[in-house]
Amino acid sequence: MKIFALHYSKFPMEQWDWPSFSPREMGSKGEGELLIDTAAMDSLQALRDKLDKPMIITSAYRSVAHNKRVGGARASKHMEAIAFDVRMDNHDPHMFEAAARKAGFCGFGYYPRSGFMHIDTGPERSWGNPWPVNDIALPQEPRKQPETVKEDTEAQAAAGAGVAGAMAIGDLAPTAQLVAVGAGALFIGYLLWKRTR
Repeated sequence: MKIFALHYSKFPMEQWDWPSFSPREMGSKGEGELLIDTAAMDSLQALRDKLDKPMIITSAYRSVAHNKRVGGARASKHMEAIAFDVRMDNHDPHMFEAAARKAGFCGFGYYPRSGFMHIDTGPERSWGNPWPVNDIALPQEPRKQPETVKEDTEAQAAAGAGVAGAMAIGDLAPTAQLVAVGAGALFIGYLLWKRTR
């Protein structure tokens, strides 16, 4: 069954049966027109339930005008509301494809350089180059960055003081170095003692 709305905001929500998705993300980009194929949406929800993680849909239904604007195929399954482009940022593409096939998707377009996969419930076919088996991008651990300007300033000041202090102590004779380190430790101990009083 297909359900049409001139704008996604006008979709009858009593007929919306797919809790992981919204009419807005399924609507045609640009003018917001929405066509829903209930069987395709059932497959999409089944896939989402199987994966148990969010799916970022970049393109679902496309109006004829929007499909033309984005250079879609003349007979694009997006215009039939049975196709979805899904980002692979948080998915293993091979596991995703296997789960999509089990959920009833038969058409697959591979776009590894753009980071998404096209899936549809049309006839069995595929195009593009699938992701290489050993070339799945893993998220990179970011370097810690200060959260505030104050934190950044404090970190720089502490680092500068530590380097300056170390350089000054390094210029002293060995016996004087021991005395300076001992005096520093006593001073820190005094500060801690005073703080507890």
